[in-house]
Amino acid sequence: MQTLQKVPTVQAIRCPNCGSPAERHHLTASRITRTQCPACDYLMITCSETGNVIEAYAPGIPA
Repeated sequence: MQTLQKVPTVQAIRCPNCGSPAERHHLTASRITRTQCPACDYLMITCSETGNVIEAYAPGIPA
């Protein structure tokens, strides 16, 4: 059995919505990945194991 880290890993990325600097948080204890951008309010939360989208908000992108 694999032991999970409890410390989140933060990765500096470019926002997939607007291209501004953004952050991707790998939260291994809860098995989620959260991508967020303070410039355009983009948010994407996915399951780290399956890649399924749990929550998403992307202003300016039609549904």
